[in-house]
Amino acid sequence: MKSITIKSVRSPFILRFAVLIFLLVLAGIGAVPGYWTGNWSWATLPQVTNLSEIRELRNTGLELPGWKTVEQKTVVIGGHQWSVQQIEQDKSKPIGLLLLPQSDHKSQPQVEWIDIDGLVKWQTDSYTKVQFEVEKSLSDKSAGTAKGTTPSAKVEARFFRAWTQRRTVAVLQWYAWSGGGNPAPSRWFFADQLAQLRRNRVPWVAVCLQIPIEPLGDIEASRPFAESLGKIVQTALMQVI
Repeated sequence: MKSITIKSVRSPFILRFAVLIFLLVLAGIGAVPGYWTGNWSWATLPQVTNLSEIRELRNTGLELPGWKTVEQKTVVIGGHQWSVQQIEQDKSKPIGLLLLPQSDHKSQPQVEWIDIDGLVKWQTDSYTKVQFEVEKSLSDKSAGTAKGTTPSAKVEARFFRAWTQRRTVAVLQWYAWSGGGNPAPSRWFFADQLAQLRRNRVPWVAVCLQIPIEPLGDIEASRPFAESLGKIVQTALMQVI
């Protein structure tokens, strides 16, 4: 029978202990400023400073350069108020742009993609990813002069084909925030936690683009267009969030 050495027993314990110490250090970094001011981070969640502007997207939709809004309305999906917008360019087939802005200071991305699936009741396949980068111009509002640009914001979106008896679409979905975007709520969560250590927040908006394609057509033919439109949407949202 294989013997168990003291070293083999201690190794998992040492690893867990090191992880615990690391987490305590992170917690301490966030707690120290609050300790001296009397405001503990877990007692006073930092506020989203531009929440009212973000929520207004539910009523106005998103203005995109070079695109015309054919229709925009607020629709309740999964108990949340979404902006459902139809956009077109050069009389092409309208593209669906669905936006769910953060509703309050505590709201987090959760099951938005499942909510849309439940509403549309479409069939899906050909799941893949689209990755792109955008830059956000910064301006010094007090001086009215340009200060430069931020580093590129990296976005990863899930890309798949969906269809009903009426139509087939290429779907692009992600959670957008000022520093990037990702379809996984966990990626936003970690970004927001890091921001809270500095007493900041990371506002978010759920995005779902529905691009019409040929019945059961190959979505790879739509990939370049989806990526290009995704960049436009992300850039426009970064002016708000």
